[in-house]
Parts: sequence; structure tokens; C-alpha cells
Amino acid sequence: MGDPLVLVQRFSGHPDSRCWCVAWSPAGTLLASCGGDRAIRIWGREGETWKCLTVLQDTHQRTVRKVSWSPCGNYLAAASFDATSSIWKKKDDDFESVTVLEGHENEVKCVAWAPSGNLLATCSRDKSVWVWEVDEENEYECVTVVNSHTQDVKHVAWHPTQELLASCSYDNNICIYKEEDDDWECKATLEGHTSTVWSLCFEPSGERLASCSDDRSVKIWKPRQSEEEDVSWKCVCTLSGFHGRAVYDIAWCRLTGGIATACGDDGLRVFREDQPSDPNQPNFSIAAHVSKAHNQDVNCVAWNPKDPGLLASCSDDGDIALWRYKEQD
Repeated sequence: MGDPLVLVQRFSGHPDSRCWCVAWSPAGTLLASCGGDRAIRIWGREGETWKCLTVLQDTHQRTVRKVSWSPCGNYLAAASFDATSSIWKKKDDDFESVTVLEGHENEVKCVAWAPSGNLLATCSRDKSVWVWEVDEENEYECVTVVNSHTQDVKHVAWHPTQELLASCSYDNNICIYKEEDDDWECKATLEGHTSTVWSLCFEPSGERLASCSDDRSVKIWKPRQSEEEDVSWKCVCTLSGFHGRAVYDIAWCRLTGGIATACGDDGLRVFREDQPSDPNQPNFSIAAHVSKAHNQDVNCVAWNPKDPGLLASCSDDGDIALWRYKEQD
């Protein structure tokens, strides 16, 4: 039996600065990264190795915290600590700046596209979540500002098939939003974490939600219909005792079902669901653990959407690492 998580390649993503985020294009052929150097880098495969194809810079004045690809793969959005988000359009082998979205009062922590590609969500240290509408002329209009959190909002994620939005915050809570009468409203608040919720992601089927926290745990949430037809969410599983420090990011693989986590203890972990599993009381086991995946905190993990088991990670050490995960029998 070999190691279930094997290093494929490691490279310096953002020298002399933190690398905050890595994101695969929908086709899985490009990897975008961003960091404390205020730059966005686009990586592509050349032969057996991944190389930097282009650098997008001079748009942001401070750290670029998150990057997100549109579902069509033709646009890239970036969230920055300078209180703005930028939109880039892919043109042949290059990218051009389309627009810069302004309005947040403070650092923008995350940006995410809805599955339709017509909506974009941003969140900020100013405690708000904004929903932007994109028209055919590539004009971006803020249609809603929601203030359901009481602290810094760390992350936003869209449901894979429905126009349902989730956010998580320094206030330890998760909020679920839905559009009602042309306005976005918080429909559920998920309480259970005892410290900052750093990140969350929906199961690829959309049936469940996974969250990770400063409390060193991962929680799995499942919606349940109530008599009033409002959906409430229940925590059906808590993974604790596996992480030595805060869990900063989480990613659920569409191809293998594995859940990867990025941790402040420099470690990388993959969990898999035990089968058969009760959907209301699922069990997850640790399937892989690399204790020193990076020299410093691991900030982000991302599964390639087309290549089963190909996982990207990045760190405070500025490096990006690519890993191959193979399920063990």
C-alpha cells in the first residue's frame, strides 16, 4: 500500500509573501493563485510541470485574498484587502481587466460566482455580504447588501444547483440566504462552532454543507424542512481531535467524495465518508494526513474538477503544492 497523498510538484507561488488562495478553472487546465504581493498568477501545465503563464497586477493596492472562476471559465474575480474586487476576462492566452467593484467599507475577504454565472457574492470585514448582478454587457450592479453577521465575514459559497448562498464569520456563525421578492434575506443561522468559522463548502450534490473553524473542528450540516416551509439546518456530524490548530479551508471533491482541509498546524488532511453511512448520522474517517505539507500555515485547498484526486494547496510560506490523492481499499 502506497501513501494515499503524494506530492506531485511544489513551486514558489508568491515569493516573499503569503499565498492566500488557489482556484482551479472549471476545465481544470488552469490554476489561479493570489497573495500578499497584490498579484494574481495564472498557472498552466507544460509537459509534466506547472508553470506561471501570466501575472495580473497593478490593479489592487493591498493583499489579494481570494480568487474565483466564473462557471463558464471566461472570467476571474478577485477580492482584495483594499476594499475592492476586480473582474478579469480571459482573452486567448491573456487576461484583461473588465471592472473594479467598489462599495465595501473595509477589506473584502471572499468573492464567489453563482452557478448561473449571473450573480456574484462578496463579503467583507465590514460585516456585510453583497450580491451583484451581471448583465449581458458585463455591467455589475449591487442588488442587495445583507448585514446578518455581527463580525468580519470570512467566506461566501453558493449552492451548486440552487441560488442559495452561505456565509461564515468571525461571529462563529453561518448564514444561509435566499432571494425573496427581489431581495436577498437570511433564511437560517447555523450555530454550533465555538470560534471563528473560516470557510465552508457545499457537497457537490448540494445535499450537505461542510464548515471549518478556529475551534479546530469540521462540521457537516444537513437541511431539514419544517412545517412553515422554511428550511432549517442541523449539524449531523462533527470531526474533532484531528487538527492541531485552526482549520482555515475546506474543499469537498466532486470526483472522489473526499473532504480536504487546510490547517494552521501546517498539515493537510483528507477525510472520507464511511460506507454504508446513515445520512442523518454520517461517519467520516481520516484517509490521508501530511503533517508538514508546508513550512507554515496552510491557507487553502482546492480539488481539480476534472482530474480525480489532484489537489492544490498554498501557504503562508508563499509556496503552492500539488498532490495526488488515491483512495485506499
